Amino acid sequence: MAHPHTFYRTLAALILLGALAAVCVSLGNWQLGRAAQRDAIKTAIDSGRSQAPVSLRGDTPAAALVPWRPAQATGIWRPELTVLLQNRNHQGRPGYWVATPLMLDDASSTAVLVLRGWLPREAALGASQAALPEIPEVHGQTTVAGELFEHVPRLLELWSWSDEGVGQLPARVPDAEGGIPVVQNLAISAYAGATGLKFMPTVLAQTGPASGSAGQNDPLVREWPEPALDSDKNRGYALQWFGFATIAAIAWLIVLWRAIRRRISASKTL
Repeated sequence: MAHPHTFYRTLAALILLGALAAVCVSLGNWQLGRAAQRDAIKTAIDSGRSQAPVSLRGDTPAAALVPWRPAQATGIWRPELTVLLQNRNHQGRPGYWVATPLMLDDASSTAVLVLRGWLPREAALGASQAALPEIPEVHGQTTVAGELFEHVPRLLELWSWSDEGVGQLPARVPDAEGGIPVVQNLAISAYAGATGLKFMPTVLAQTGPASGSAGQNDPLVREWPEPALDSDKNRGYALQWFGFATIAAIAWLIVLWRAIRRRISASKTL
């Protein structure tokens, strides 16, 4: 004879197994979605890099500013408006990205933001102003070649004691206190408001020495990180989640079948 609470235990098991199967299917679909997103990013990168280089001017149409497209710009550096982006690692070493505007059209104050490269940070000195790296000087007219980014790649905003008071873009650049602003992330709209310049809706990630630069003595590293594109890993995770969902579904059927058999056996004994 079945225990009085057998029905409730069976019902609870069916509900839990059904919920587990649904959750696993949902996670599997999410991983497939992530794989599709990475495939789309890879397609966008390949498409952008396959296009002919574009020459950036003040009147370049926005439709030509395709992410990852090769580009070059000729203009005048504005080194007094340089900004450092902190917590940018290269091969496991902490450091900074150097961002400097390049004026394309003085009449309209149109500029493009150039990510010039990476410089290391001395860990023992922390993130104080005295620890900032020596930035290679740029001045005058130059031509810069690189790839287009849709925006400055962002990092998660993390605050620490060592970075206290650092990370906010001043209201005006350069600010009254002088020095180079050090920020975690840099939005073009906020940078435009602080500098008074009209920025193109793109970012030029420099890939080689600019004309008139220090050449071989230029210490900036220009190996820009790319998005993770291993969509097969996500599909592997999706297969695992669907496998767990299948196991949960089989267990659900087994529990249901045993409950039905107990019910049939109980009815025969009456």
